[in-house]
Amino acid sequence: MRVYFIFDIKEEYRIKYKESSIFNLLKSIYYLKNKDYKYAYNILSTFTNRIDAYKLNIDIFVKLHREYPYSNRDNIHYYNSLYKDEISRMIIKNTYIKLELEQDSSSFFNILKKYSNNYFVCDFNRLKYFYICVF
Repeated sequence: MRVYFIFDIKEEYRIKYKESSIFNLLKSIYYLKNKDYKYAYNILSTFTNRIDAYKLNIDIFVKLHREYPYSNRDNIHYYNSLYKDEISRMIIKNTYIKLELEQDSSSFFNILKKYSNNYFVCDFNRLKYFYICVF
């Protein structure tokens, strides 16, 4: 299973810093101990935009709720398409979006890129990262 974390990077940091620098900073936050969560939140809020999780959850649900392979339970979005050999699960939080996949890619990437060009995707287990608009 692949797990991606998606952050909405502020425009000025996207322009100023290389992708590898942003990834390394996010990776260091990811591996902090639980007791350092206030420190991590302060750093994260400095260079990421807050995601309006409520609005994004509703908007994605309204756009996709009539599609056969899509479902939503408790604000967890599921995309299960046998034709595309895809099983994806997306959880939207105010600071990040978590995407869990059974394959390498997801239809959720194409959906999310319509909302922001600054969504930065991190796979901390495989040490991969990219902006969705480039995906």
